[in-house]
Amino acid sequence: MKYLQSKTFLGGNECADDAIQSSQLVELRLDELRKKLDEIGTGAPLDTKLPLILQQCYALLELNRFDEAWDLAHAHFDQAISEELWLYAVESCDIMFQTGKPESIKALAHGIWLSVTFPVDPELSVAMLQHMVDESQDRSDGAAVAAATAGYIADMRAEDKQRENLQFFTIQLLGQVARTHSQVEDQEIFDFWVQQLELDNPGKFLPRLATVLDILTGGDWWFDRDQLRSKIPE
Repeated sequence: MKYLQSKTFLGGNECADDAIQSSQLVELRLDELRKKLDEIGTGAPLDTKLPLILQQCYALLELNRFDEAWDLAHAHFDQAISEELWLYAVESCDIMFQTGKPESIKALAHGIWLSVTFPVDPELSVAMLQHMVDESQDRSDGAAVAAATAGYIADMRAEDKQRENLQFFTIQLLGQVARTHSQVEDQEIFDFWVQQLELDNPGKFLPRLATVLDILTGGDWWFDRDQLRSKIPE
């Protein structure tokens, strides 16, 4: 899976030489992406340029060049929104979140709102919600709401093998949250926990997710949500 793959750190390499070699490969990929952008020219359509630009950003993350990754993703976020390129707008938020900058959590909140509101790749939506789970405190209801929403997205949007994989992943994610939230291990207690927190009712947990996102942004949204809602496909 593209968005849910585990991150590779130096500790995961057999030695420092492996990390250096890996970095060199990323640098080569970065150069290739720049050459492709030069070839297509500045006049190319945004939906042609943005995938290459965001691939650059992900490469910069791998190289720990977080300032550059943030600046490049942030610079193209508004363009993606204006062109209704929702997937690329969410990817921009994902990149900004992974830089660990002061406004990274705010970027995550924006990415989650967009990825739940619009029918982007469900794996990306689940990945954004997983970030929220990882960033939440162990006993946080926000983590439970994020995990429940991830399962809902997997059920509603994914198909075939992707649906099967995401359902398995999100069930495990919700189980992990149940253990850290309320030390739930038994299936019967898990079912009771889900019902108690109303995690089986989208009409209940989706508005709670919206409240959590408002808190994470501090009410400072980078776009007009009502205006964007009018663009939701029927």
